[in-house]
Amino acid sequence: MSTLAQDRSWPAPVVYPDNADFWAGTARGQLLVRHCEECGKPHWYPRTQCPFCMSDRTAFKPSAGKGAIYSFSVCRRVGPVPFAIAYVRLDEGVTMMTNIVDCDLDALAIGQRVELVFKAAEGGAMLPMFRPAG
Repeated sequence: MSTLAQDRSWPAPVVYPDNADFWAGTARGQLLVRHCEECGKPHWYPRTQCPFCMSDRTAFKPSAGKGAIYSFSVCRRVGPVPFAIAYVRLDEGVTMMTNIVDCDLDALAIGQRVELVFKAAEGGAMLPMFRPAG
């Protein structure tokens, strides 16, 4: 018997000065990834200092929103609605923790291609999540 991922409620993100541009991007339907202007490497999460060369010259760039499941866990007993939490490796090379939605939870697999989708949080902020690529 398969388990379908269902919509559930998500708490609103906390917006700080250093992540406000990220959340403004999600409101426009864009997933933004920080890139270092010194060494050129992308990094996640969107902190202002590059974790590779320690430069503070970083900037957001749009992500294509495509990737593959690196690891995942289907959570069935933590609440009334089962869900999948996962690490997704984006084609840009960064790995982010997220939810996999709009899918049969029992059909998920490591290496499976996924694509970006946004879900509204409490208060209306848009959260980046992923669904199996179609």
